[in-house]
Order: sequence, then C-alpha cells, then structure tokens
Amino acid sequence: MKHVAVLMGGWSAEREISLRSGKACADALERSGYQVSRIDVDRDVAATLRARKPDVALNVLHGRPGEDGTLQGLLEVIGIPYSHSGVLASALAMKKDIAKSVLKSAGVPVPDGMVAARKEAAKRHLLPPPYVIKPVAEGSSVGVFIVREDHKHPPQELTRADWAFGDQILVEPYIPGKELTCAVMGDRVLGVIEIVPTVKFYDYEAKYAPGGSKHLLPAPIAADVYREVQRLSLAAHRALGCRGVTRSDFRFDDSLGVKGLFCLEVNTQPGMTETSLVPELAAHAGTSFADLVRWMVEDASLDR
Repeated sequence: MKHVAVLMGGWSAEREISLRSGKACADALERSGYQVSRIDVDRDVAATLRARKPDVALNVLHGRPGEDGTLQGLLEVIGIPYSHSGVLASALAMKKDIAKSVLKSAGVPVPDGMVAARKEAAKRHLLPPPYVIKPVAEGSSVGVFIVREDHKHPPQELTRADWAFGDQILVEPYIPGKELTCAVMGDRVLGVIEIVPTVKFYDYEAKYAPGGSKHLLPAPIAADVYREVQRLSLAAHRALGCRGVTRSDFRFDDSLGVKGLFCLEVNTQPGMTETSLVPELAAHAGTSFADLVRWMVEDASLDR
C-alpha cells in the first residue's frame, strides 16, 4: 500500500481553499485504498515529512510556499517524489510577469502591461481605464481589481497598511469578452470551459462559493477557437516546463475571432474543491475525481 502525504493549508492567502482541496483529495485516496497522512504545512514540514516517511507527496497547496518552487525544492532535497510541476516551472508560473515573457516568446498571446510599484499605481492611472491590477505572485484572483472607465482614481486599497500581496503589482489592459479555461493532464489536453460569473467578475468568491459562477462545458464558442484554446494551453504548459496537471486561463474578445484570445496565467496547482474546474474538465473527458487524484499520485516523481 502506497503511503501518500497530502500537503495542504500553509500560510498563503489561499489557505482555506487549499484545506478544502486537500480534504477532498485525501478522502478520495483513502477510499481508493491508499494510506494517507494529512499534513497542514508549517515551517517544520521537513521534520514532519521525515517522521511520517511517505512514499509520495501530493502537493495541494495554493500560493506560497507550495506553488512557487519553494516546497518543490524541499521535496527534492529530502528525496520524496511529488505531484505537479517542479522547482523551475513552479517558480516561473508563479511570477506572472516572468511567465508572460516566457509564454510570449513561445508564441502564446498574452495581454500587454507593466510591472509597477503598488504605491505608484495608487496615485494615478498608469493605463487608460479600463484596466486590471493584480499581484505579481498570487492566485485565485486574490488582490485583483478592475478599474473601470468611471473610476476617477485607482483603488486606494493598494495603500492599506495590511496589504499582504507584495509591493510590485501587474497592470494590464482590461480585455472584454469571455472567460475561458482549459486543463492539461500530462501530455493530454482536456476540454474548454466558459466561466460566467454570477457576481461582478470572476473573483475569489465566484471561484469558490457555491453558485458564484456558471461553468459552460463544452464552452459555446466556435470550433476553431475551441481548438486554439486547447493548442495554446498545451503550448503554455510545455513552454514553462510544467508537469502533471495545469490549468490555463484565457480572456476571449469574441469580436476579434481567434486573434482575440489572450492567456492570463498558467496555474500549476489548480484547485481541487467541489466547485473546481479541473475535476469538472477531467470528468467531462471520462476521468472520475478518484481516478484523477490517483493519476496525480502515480505521476509523482523527483527532478520534475
């Protein structure tokens, strides 16, 4: 019987979602007959792993330190095979500005934009509205603002003393249209979902609250656009050197046809909650949640 350490929690802004993802995965693995250690990651995680002696680590952390290469490096050092992407790919994907450069060089279209100091972005519009402000290294739409045409000033939340998302932010033009997402599982590209928020935009609440968004699968878009999203998702996965499961998010300005597709980011640790997109895409392709989690465990390795 394989002993799996399910690594979850941590201390990022996405802790609660990670705990939910971890519970769902651990429950599924136990039902499939694996020995499971549920580990809420803290700064003594290396000692915990040495004491538990798992065969494999299923990394279900979101944000730092589980998604940025830090935990991956630790697992490499102590020699525990792990799921998802390795050190370099995780670090690249987490830094949105660097990831954009890599994707652009590989022919994957990305939005224009700039990196700016948070306090400078709070003083004046750095781009003509509408535009988007997002942390350079956070996920789950944490710390994201859409600055619309009727906003006279940038969001003053950027100046808060308790701002927890770093001093560098990414400023990008707002791309009108549809929100699309597509997953890659190894070398296999899955389907495409259109996400229709039932709140103001696809933010943290829309992603994880039941009823926060509607998922249209397969996405009701032209066949050539659907295929292009799949092609670009696989190209992005490979350009960053990703392994295991990833999910690529796109905006699609349907007034421009295929040329209206822009890759926003590649998620190397996509959510695995009851409302998450990757399990839904896998199920649509004939892979149950239990089989998906089992595949991630069996895909684990070192030197990823």
